[in-house]
Amino acid sequence: MERAISDKNILDKFVIDFTKIVEKYVKYIIVSGFVSISHGRTRGTEDIDMIIEKISLDKFKSLHFELEKNNFECMQSSKAEDIYDYLARKDSVRYIRKGEFLPEMEIKFVKDELDLLQLSTRQKLPLSGLDVWFSSIEMNIAFKEELLKSDKDLEDAKHLRIIYEDKISESFIKDIKKMIRKYRLKIK
Repeated sequence: MERAISDKNILDKFVIDFTKIVEKYVKYIIVSGFVSISHGRTRGTEDIDMIIEKISLDKFKSLHFELEKNNFECMQSSKAEDIYDYLARKDSVRYIRKGEFLPEMEIKFVKDELDLLQLSTRQKLPLSGLDVWFSSIEMNIAFKEELLKSDKDLEDAKHLRIIYEDKISESFIKDIKKMIRKYRLKIK
């Protein structure tokens, strides 16, 4: 099910424009709330969450300069070296379109085995109508149910479970939840 260009909203267009640049330089995934929103869940969000593989400073500079050339700017700094330092410290950075405050793309480097698994199991999800890489539906459900747990996150997980009812692997969700407890919650 491919949505027509006229069906694209501001978030969709922002994600498409941003990811077309990013994928030239680095492997990425879109995670969290936008996954549910792109599948028809009606709820607000101001940011889209992206995880990217760790890359060299030189490669990041090239990515950053192309983003700037295409009307995106980083809210933390205009200097690629400073932005890279944020990411290397496991902080996130936010990019916006120049002159606009919303939406934002929040970017983080991979930080552990769980993020590496997310990147290695990334998927294009045709039901979203977007040609971008997402973390798997199972990953999104597991994170929302095991780690995030807000009302909004639990509703997102419920929405994804309904849409992908016959396609999700409960055993994979269970395995991811174990990894979340180990790597994020530090529970053995």
